[in-house]
Amino acid sequence: MNLYERFLAQDARALARAITLVEAGYPEGQALLRRLRGRGRARVVGLTGSPGAGKSSLTDRLIEEARRRNERVAVLAVDPSSPFTGGAILGDRIRMMRHHQDPMVFIRSLASRGALGGLAGATVATLALLEAFGFDRIFVETVGVGQSEVDIARVADTTVLVLTPAAGDAVQAFKAGVMEIADVFVVNKFDLPGGERIVQELRTTLELAAPRPGGWKPPVLTAVAPKGEGIPELFEAIEAHHQHLLEHNLLEADRLERARFEVESVIQEWGRRKTREGQALIVRVARGELSPEEAAMELMGLPRGVEAK
Repeated sequence: MNLYERFLAQDARALARAITLVEAGYPEGQALLRRLRGRGRARVVGLTGSPGAGKSSLTDRLIEEARRRNERVAVLAVDPSSPFTGGAILGDRIRMMRHHQDPMVFIRSLASRGALGGLAGATVATLALLEAFGFDRIFVETVGVGQSEVDIARVADTTVLVLTPAAGDAVQAFKAGVMEIADVFVVNKFDLPGGERIVQELRTTLELAAPRPGGWKPPVLTAVAPKGEGIPELFEAIEAHHQHLLEHNLLEADRLERARFEVESVIQEWGRRKTREGQALIVRVARGELSPEEAAMELMGLPRGVEAK
């Protein structure tokens, strides 16, 4: 059987191979994606927050909770990659290895490849493959680089912001971006000193926040992931938000925004590749002989004086 037939036959190795081809940008992967896109309908949950907040531990427990409900689960852990070599640690899977023998769980790491939003450029394409494979729920765990992670809201149906008491004034740290996009807040490691203070800060800040689509009010929950405390409540809050999206017909808008993000990611990657190829133009910009706009026009193949719209 070819890769497409093996994929439809639920061969997990075919899924892994398809993701590799898509992530690398091979024509074979793009052709496969065109045939598979639009199949399936998974609930996509994004987990974001600062490094060390315990996102991987929470994800591990959420996998467990989803499996209790007989769901097929996939996890995309977007790992930081080196800005120099492009290599990544790809270490988040280590924390979830206890699920590796479960055929109903698929865990995959993607390198961020320098994506500023904390997401790999191939994340949305990989989501399409996972949906086509028939997973019920997909967790996307982002790199953890602060307020620039707002792109997760453009990809996930439900965005969970993970905070910890040890992070200090979490509201101050996140209010510039991530506070506005989170649908559910969870203070992990709540057994540490300062947990109640952060919960109160969050609730006070949210009372002053602008209304969310459909009138959704983000809940503030607590958890201690290693002990499994607060996990069922977190899962129920995620489910409640999904029901809210269904009741207010907001899911389709989420899917359109995800497609928009994917197109923009392709354009950004194309731009990065073009600038690497156009070293001579970059040198001329550095010397002041060309403006960045003029160099960009030339790289895009547009005549001078024509504005890109």
